Amino acid sequence: MKKWILGAATAALLPIFAQADQPRDEFFWLSEINKASCIINTEEGLLEKTMGERIAKGISAVITNGNKENGPRPKQVIKYEPYLIKEVGMDATMLHIGRSSQDMHATYRTAIIRDNTLKLSETLTNAMEVLNTLAKNNQATIVPNYTNGVAAQPNSYAHYLMGYQAAFSRDLEKIRNFYQRLNYCAMGTTVLNGTSWPLDRQRMADYLGFAGPVPNAYDAGQMKSVDEPVELAAIATSIALHVGTFIQDVSVQYAQPRPWILLQEGGDNTYVSSAMPQKRNPGLMINTRAAASDVIGQAQTVILKAHNIPPGMSDPKSVSANAKLANDTSALLKQFTRVIKALRVNPERALEELNSDWTASQEVADVLMREYKLPFRVGHHVASHIVTYARNNNLSPTNFPYEEVKKIYAEVIKSEYPQGNPVCPMSEQEFRNTLNPTAIVANRKTEGGPQSAELTKALSAADAAIAEQREWTKQNRRHIDQSLAKLDADFQKLIEQK
Repeated sequence: MKKWILGAATAALLPIFAQADQPRDEFFWLSEINKASCIINTEEGLLEKTMGERIAKGISAVITNGNKENGPRPKQVIKYEPYLIKEVGMDATMLHIGRSSQDMHATYRTAIIRDNTLKLSETLTNAMEVLNTLAKNNQATIVPNYTNGVAAQPNSYAHYLMGYQAAFSRDLEKIRNFYQRLNYCAMGTTVLNGTSWPLDRQRMADYLGFAGPVPNAYDAGQMKSVDEPVELAAIATSIALHVGTFIQDVSVQYAQPRPWILLQEGGDNTYVSSAMPQKRNPGLMINTRAAASDVIGQAQTVILKAHNIPPGMSDPKSVSANAKLANDTSALLKQFTRVIKALRVNPERALEELNSDWTASQEVADVLMREYKLPFRVGHHVASHIVTYARNNNLSPTNFPYEEVKKIYAEVIKSEYPQGNPVCPMSEQEFRNTLNPTAIVANRKTEGGPQSAELTKALSAADAAIAEQREWTKQNRRHIDQSLAKLDADFQKLIEQK
């Protein structure tokens, strides 16, 4: 609990300033709004000074009682106000100058989504940091990558992981862009079109840690407060889709007799089948995938609730439902982080799988075109015929007979490119080198590719982006906390007035 140095007259009011130890729920934000309204309207002369001081003490008492164990923490203006009337009398309703439950509820909904968005930023950043560590440890690990569920090409495992980093980086960008649109205060818009009271909306926004007031009074309660949970749902969906895709790609390995990547056995990671002793079921991944599905289901519910309703309806605005979506997405990312930490890659087994299949066959066509000017489609057919022959005869890239390469090359040239020389221009050694998965990855020239220089750049850029996001999250939290601390300090001054 924060320690505050108070005068003797206000020592009994300490729980007001203990709000930092309380959940930032609806009651918390209604109390902060009431404190700010009392200060601003008293100083602006909209509320008579002695009346403002009386109401401030009443707000203090309501907060004190609400912060007690099992104390009342009403979530609606209409249910909060009777507690204030009980402390001050009907004069307490003078606080309701230019206000409505419409703008007050819109404000606390935004404030709660704002807190949860920063939490989501933190948990996603943590997951990305762990993913980056795994990538750094596997820059030289060459593994099969798959398209359409079929082994396609060799790749650095680090490069594969950086593909997911790129996807999650877009999610971080969505969070930041969303926060920029989110962080505006509805207070002072009242219902639909504002009020005849000359309210200082900017000062209210400042006290509550917002960037400013919502510019359009109709938008504040009718449109923006529906858009916010819908946009949050879209971000949660994107994160869950990326997590689910990753989990599924690893889960496929469990159908193999000798996987090249698995969860470390034991603990909460895996469990043994009750009937089949050989099975080590990847419980952690199963639960994480299920959590991703739950998030996507919740997100679609938000969108369905927002669908086909008149402006301003409350259907998609539930604080508890939207908080659950945000918190479940953060929990999903924590589970995902555990999955990443528990992964164990077997580089030798991955290379063995690559060398037992023909994921390097495209390189044959590329070399024939790049080095010997053979049209790609002709070279592609040469490579394809080699693969067909190999599979029909149970041959792998490491033991495929070079004499068959020459025969297949000559046959394809004769039937498809008769103007070409039917003598295979690749030597046996060049053919073997061309099918080397490690060499293929190392020799890539593409910007953003898996070769060492590009990986080093990508990993460094990811480190910088993660650090920047951490600082962004801290700065925004700090701004909110400092704004609320300023509100507390000014409210204390108002209470201490003689």
